[in-house]
Amino acid sequence: MPRSGISQGSSVRLLVYLLFAIQLVSMGAMEMSGPFWPVHLRQLTADDAVFSFASTAVYVGPMLGIILTSAFWGRIGDRYGHKLMMIRALAGLSLTQLGLALSSDVWVILILRFLQGAFAGYIAPAQAYGVSIEAPSRRARLFAILQISTNVGSLLGAVIGGLILDHASFFWINIVASALCALCTLVAALTLPNVPPIKKAPDTDRPSSSLPVKRSNPAIISLLGIMGLLLLARMLPQTSFSLYVSSTFEVSNAMVGLCYGLLALGFILCATSWSRYFEHRNATQTLHAITLIVMGCMVLTATAGLTRQPLVFALAYFVWGLLLGATTPVLTALVSKSTDNSRQGQVLGLAQGVSQTASILGISLGALLSQVYGLQYTYLYVCVAYGAVLIPLALLRHRPAGLAACEARTD
Repeated sequence: MPRSGISQGSSVRLLVYLLFAIQLVSMGAMEMSGPFWPVHLRQLTADDAVFSFASTAVYVGPMLGIILTSAFWGRIGDRYGHKLMMIRALAGLSLTQLGLALSSDVWVILILRFLQGAFAGYIAPAQAYGVSIEAPSRRARLFAILQISTNVGSLLGAVIGGLILDHASFFWINIVASALCALCTLVAALTLPNVPPIKKAPDTDRPSSSLPVKRSNPAIISLLGIMGLLLLARMLPQTSFSLYVSSTFEVSNAMVGLCYGLLALGFILCATSWSRYFEHRNATQTLHAITLIVMGCMVLTATAGLTRQPLVFALAYFVWGLLLGATTPVLTALVSKSTDNSRQGQVLGLAQGVSQTASILGISLGALLSQVYGLQYTYLYVCVAYGAVLIPLALLRHRPAGLAACEARTD
């Protein structure tokens, strides 16, 4: 339940909307440079080998930084407060973006990108702070809102970054991003109330049903594994998407961009509706519904891989986005509600690390498969990957002992 004098109702809603706005602006600021790093790096080096390595490492570096440090920062937040970790992350984003604006050496840029992930990592502390003020029954909606803000920020950030690059240099993209993150740091510091961390009570003082779920709990590990596999499947077509669409359907670049954006649009439109649907369902009911949704994703990605009609492909991509709104936010909420409140930062940091690891593996595996076997099977790989997700889902659903810990905290 909300703590530290933060009342339920309109005041909590205002804080959630403020979190939405801060995450939208800060993540949008980061995505302003996202699509254009290869263009910038090509201008900085004439060595093809260096460029090939750097154009991949510039994206993988921040993910590796998050993987290595997210659980650590989560534990610090559990001990000293998640607002402090949000301020730390936003300040880290601002400073590293400033450093990137002033750097013209490829290797310095790669180091700064790694440090950006290691010392920033904003999403997990924002989720943990949101959990500290929001009612447990509304956590799926909270995670959906925050993920929507990331998706909207990504879409707007890429467009704004392109507009800046059309009229100015890459330097100004990073300077503007640094300034926006600095502004978000000030807003978070001055407007968000402090929520003191929960002190872990002695085990003997609490009933067994409310004991903290340890990280080694099989149900939590299974849920994190399912989340990872879902993200891996989603990221498989990432590197080959534009080549696949343009070569398979022979459409314009505008159509390619439209299809790509439809996935995010579907997620944005339905994520909060899905969260409301799952709010009052227990772990068993949630996993049953997720199983049906994964089956739907299999059908849609198989359709996308078999069709040769661009409109059918676009429709499948949009509906796929609608279904994705019921995956990561809902599972993240289930992990959160299955974990003791004194360890929210740690478990959400761990979830963020799993997400980044799965994204790297999905991108890398998708690129490898497309190079070895060709683009034509891209979405059939995705379909098979979703089929693999059904295995741990079935095992968890039919393991009463595994779900017992989740049920004890979500019912």
